[in-house]
Amino acid sequence: MATAHAEPNYMAIFWWLFALTIAEVAVIYMGLPKLALGILLVGLALSKAALVAMYFMHLRFERRTLALIVMTPLFLCVLLVFALLPDHSAVPHQSAASSRPPAAAQQ
Repeated sequence: MATAHAEPNYMAIFWWLFALTIAEVAVIYMGLPKLALGILLVGLALSKAALVAMYFMHLRFERRTLALIVMTPLFLCVLLVFALLPDHSAVPHQSAASSRPPAAAQQ
């Protein structure tokens, strides 16, 4: 039998999500380097996703085992990003402008 829990304050969660969205827009216009911008935006997005999952999907009131199941894909994604990061920096990248033939060779 499921135990009863107090209803979450959905309006408070809405205002937190709204404030985090405003923070995301403010971060875009701060003129930060791309790496810092990406880290901040991903962090804010993860916090918004956690709020939605915890309160609107009622995961906050579930057992710890379900929380571990939910956190496993996030851990695997972070692990995959860090595992593939050395491969990304090992390949020299060329821009689209340098792959075009020179103008003299076209004539």
